[in-house]
Amino acid sequence: MDYHTLGRTGCAVSSLCLGTMTFGSETDEPGAHRQLDRFVEAGGTLVDTADVYSGGMSEEIIGRWFASRPAEVTEPVVLATKGRFPLQDSPNSAGLSARHLTRALDASLRRLRLEAVDLYQVHAFDPWTPMEETLRTLEGFVRAGKIRYYGLSNFTGWQLTKSVHLARALNIAGPVTIQPQYSLLVRETEWEIVPAAMDAGLGLLPWSPLGGGWLSGKYKRDQRPVGTTRLGEDPDRGMEAYDRRASRRTWDVIDAVQKVADERGVSMAEVALAWVTGRPAVTSTILGARTVSQLETNLRAAELHLTTAEAEALDAASDPQAADYPYGEMGAEQRDRRLAGGR
Repeated sequence: MDYHTLGRTGCAVSSLCLGTMTFGSETDEPGAHRQLDRFVEAGGTLVDTADVYSGGMSEEIIGRWFASRPAEVTEPVVLATKGRFPLQDSPNSAGLSARHLTRALDASLRRLRLEAVDLYQVHAFDPWTPMEETLRTLEGFVRAGKIRYYGLSNFTGWQLTKSVHLARALNIAGPVTIQPQYSLLVRETEWEIVPAAMDAGLGLLPWSPLGGGWLSGKYKRDQRPVGTTRLGEDPDRGMEAYDRRASRRTWDVIDAVQKVADERGVSMAEVALAWVTGRPAVTSTILGARTVSQLETNLRAAELHLTTAEAEALDAASDPQAADYPYGEMGAEQRDRRLAGGR
């Protein structure tokens, strides 16, 4: 396992992160505890959850794991959680206001049975709450010792940049990470979010690096998914819905991943994860697994480093074909100093 600092902090985390969205829904508590044990045993340190995962059950399961393991097992864990979305139906049960975030964090700490979390992330942008209110609230959490750092999740490039510069203007602690959707199937993140994060020194924590399972090779052309896969149980599930994702580009990407996997004698999941983990600004790639067996496969990606030729082949197959200017070829010299030549 490789380790990187969490953005510009001095806190080191593993290059792979254990995502726990399945805990309490697709994965029962004993299975979740086995995943946590195996992840730590493999050298993993960063564990990511959220208050809304399984209606709070994910945090409760993690809290009981912390309480039942000796300190030497849990000490390496850098724990991250999130707040933003509602767990109940009331006017102030969501958003990034001081009122909601304070109550959400206190509830998360109770479920986790901890006095503080290492990384507290706002789960998405809130267009209703002034950003100054949100940032001052997060600064207050740091000063109170409830959190050590804070990060952003699902922010656009301009929202990220505004957060960073407003925090600087207020002379308060700023965000250290951004958690975006990022995979070979979702590369639009590179148009604004990745450059903004690199400019600000934020670490990327990509979620859904396997494209909701598509890049593991479990889905086939002209064969709607069945069985105990996520799309087999619900073909219209969210962003990875079969009819939405089953495009020519998706199958081209899958073919390219399969080719590298066959040549290297590894799984498609390992190749897709290794590609994301090796991208600029990526600090730790979030793994999602239902079972320890799936986790074991994903953990092997830590040992896989793609060659330049392999990465370029995957880049070419997954190119989202931006418009020519400013994101496409015609704007390349203005985005990348390596291509710009002399002035």
